[in-house]
Amino acid sequence: MIVVTGGAGFIGSCFVAHLNRMNVDDILIVDELGTSEKWKNIVGKRFSDYLNKETFLQYLTNNAFSTITAIVHLGANSSTTETNVEHLIENNYRYSQRLVEWAVRHSVRFIYASSAATYGDGTKGFSDDESFLDHYEPLNAYGFSKHIFDCWVRRNALFQHVVGIKFFNVFGPNEYHKGPMRSVVCKAYDEILKNGSLRLFKSYKPEYRDGEQKRDFIYVKDCTEVLWWLLNHPNVNGLFNLGSGTARTWNDLAHAIFRAMGKRVAIEYIEMPDELRDRYQYFTEARMEKLVNAGYPHKPTSLEDAVADYVQNYLLKGYATL
Repeated sequence: MIVVTGGAGFIGSCFVAHLNRMNVDDILIVDELGTSEKWKNIVGKRFSDYLNKETFLQYLTNNAFSTITAIVHLGANSSTTETNVEHLIENNYRYSQRLVEWAVRHSVRFIYASSAATYGDGTKGFSDDESFLDHYEPLNAYGFSKHIFDCWVRRNALFQHVVGIKFFNVFGPNEYHKGPMRSVVCKAYDEILKNGSLRLFKSYKPEYRDGEQKRDFIYVKDCTEVLWWLLNHPNVNGLFNLGSGTARTWNDLAHAIFRAMGKRVAIEYIEMPDELRDRYQYFTEARMEKLVNAGYPHKPTSLEDAVADYVQNYLLKGYATL
């Protein structure tokens, strides 16, 4: 049985869909549905059972499971604006500790989600070499909660047994429930549909023109391919970046969205809120050599093709799920 925590969330539910396409349905989905709409992400998916995250942890602690072959731990509070640091540490750090300790003790494959938010403003680079972890200074509490878990895994010499994935700017179907944490692709689609135009933040650094700030955008379908490959290569362990490996501008992204929607490009550059200016990332780009050198064979979907697929096959079709 494969456990997918956060299995009703964005990347988690897309990975469940990928498992189903690979004819895998012995899946335990672990999540915290509450009153959110993310339950819709697992409608039509094939899985063995669903458990609330706290119930699952209790069962795990009591050794109630004997058939788990892997835990793909994608569940977390991923809000970059969350200010309750105690909650983030308990939810993203302590919970992850308990899962990985159990997995290593029972020789169960363990893959977990870290984040590019751990890199801070990017001035110290984007190397996924575990020995560089102490150099990074996250800009928000979410990134901090992920970073200290990466550091704890390294400090306890667990990267020889487990896999950590630093996801960069992931976009794609099944993110609709995330509200303000949805990707810019999803939010821009709504804005263009409503107003015929798109607003992007102005730049406050002379080396970047308005809209020329850069991000490493990665399609969720590419992410699930990587997770599937890692699941089937238990000899590959360590900390890995997961992006496209190529930074693209917000203007590039905007043009791709307008093109996919068949609309004329109309961009307005607006002031950035004061509270964001000091912790805004102007550049992110995943160094992907480590994953490639580990043997991963596939190239990521181009930004233009990924945006076209997302817009035309999901957003334009009533926010269809994967």
